[in-house]
Amino acid sequence: MSGKRRCRMHGGARGSGAPQGEANGRYRDGLRTKEAVALRAEVRRLQSSARDLLGALSGV
Repeated sequence: MSGKRRCRMHGGARGSGAPQGEANGRYRDGLRTKEAVALRAEVRRLQSSARDLLGALSGV
């Protein structure tokens, strides 16, 4: 809808929706929180870097 901030059919607006984290009723264990996903990605990146470094050192 041009010029409007909210869809007249769906009503979605910025900030609407379910609460994040433990405030949400479907929150279970935190395995899929943004922080947990980012931490696992960082660990994978560090493991890859360590693997590359060890590979380079063993080739000497």
